[in-house]
Amino acid sequence: MKSIPHPIQYQGSKRNLAAAILGYFPKDVDCLIEPFAGSAAISIAAAARQLAARYAINDVNKPLVELLRLMVEQPTETADYYEQIWNGQLTEDSPSHYYQMRDAFNRSQDPRLFLYLLARCVKGAVRYNADGMFNQSPDKRRKGTRPTTMRNNIFGVSALLQGKSAFSALDYRDVLRAVTTDDLVYMDPPYQGVCGEHDSRYLSGIDHHEFVLALEELNERGIAYVVSYDGRRGDKAFGELLPSYLELSRIELLAGRSSQSTLLGRTEMTYESLYLSPVLVQKRALPALRSHAIPMQPHCAPEAHALYA
Repeated sequence: MKSIPHPIQYQGSKRNLAAAILGYFPKDVDCLIEPFAGSAAISIAAAARQLAARYAINDVNKPLVELLRLMVEQPTETADYYEQIWNGQLTEDSPSHYYQMRDAFNRSQDPRLFLYLLARCVKGAVRYNADGMFNQSPDKRRKGTRPTTMRNNIFGVSALLQGKSAFSALDYRDVLRAVTTDDLVYMDPPYQGVCGEHDSRYLSGIDHHEFVLALEELNERGIAYVVSYDGRRGDKAFGELLPSYLELSRIELLAGRSSQSTLLGRTEMTYESLYLSPVLVQKRALPALRSHAIPMQPHCAPEAHALYA
């Protein structure tokens, strides 16, 4: 398979785990729904494998969702605008240009400016301040994705999702109310996973108890869903586990070597939990395991691991 296009490559994206996650998806999905889409890495990867007929991409971050929509529906205009902004940093002081674009984005919330900021910011790490303003600094070692590469990625995403995608910026609970038994829901909510602390990548968090209630309702309605939620680094766990009464099958995906531990002179691997709903386990004829760790195989790409389950 050709490489999967990803115009937005930011820290925390499930891009590198997409193949492992998709290994648990059924093949007869009417609509794949992402209530916490982020960069839509899962929808893009699923579309490349033709796993669903339609895609519903939602995120409370409105400029981000609007950017995804523009890339899918207006790829030429979006790529042209990015090239114009990117070239602007070549004719003046590069960091100053970035800060000007950041200020302009925070005033206007123009998603086209957001694309440049995402491509140029430090380590692709999206950050917001307490007022919801994007406040990440530019990476001074690089100038961001080159226009030709970005154009190819934008057109690649457009080819995969155009004519079969809907975009929204709603509360996740509103999205879940419209789900049917023919759909599959993939959820990667904020403030969980391996960070272990408040994550300023997101404009707002979710309440753990309310999220559990939403999952309970999905179970009662017979909805198939997958959740990326908690995780661990070595023996240290991060995030709250989802309760056992939901009867979810929990799988640990090897996400790779912990960069934080490496800096401290330790060798520790990072794992992220994947939860499968009872209906999904039944559809896929998978063993209903409460907890299953993917076998570690050093130096393998993260994509290789969920396929061993």
